[in-house]
Amino acid sequence: MATKKRLSYRLDRLPVIYPFNRRADNNIQLGDLVYYGPSPEYYGIGEVVRCVEGHCIVDFRGTGMLNIEKDALAMKYLIPIHKLNLGHILKST
Repeated sequence: MATKKRLSYRLDRLPVIYPFNRRADNNIQLGDLVYYGPSPEYYGIGEVVRCVEGHCIVDFRGTGMLNIEKDALAMKYLIPIHKLNLGHILKST
């Protein structure tokens, strides 16, 4: 019997942003907190630890449903977490 992991974060509140949406074209730098735009709850929230030629190594620390520790993703799939993107969510919680 499979058990569903209970997440300590409300990742379902993060907006889903697909890679070709204009909001997906973000300037991402080392140390930024990001999430995987199309499915935030699967990967969770991670920190950018390295950027190379349009791809980033992100340390997710097992925050999502898939328990992924680190992964390399194209920048177009990553959405930075900051007040400009999530101000409406931060006010409501």
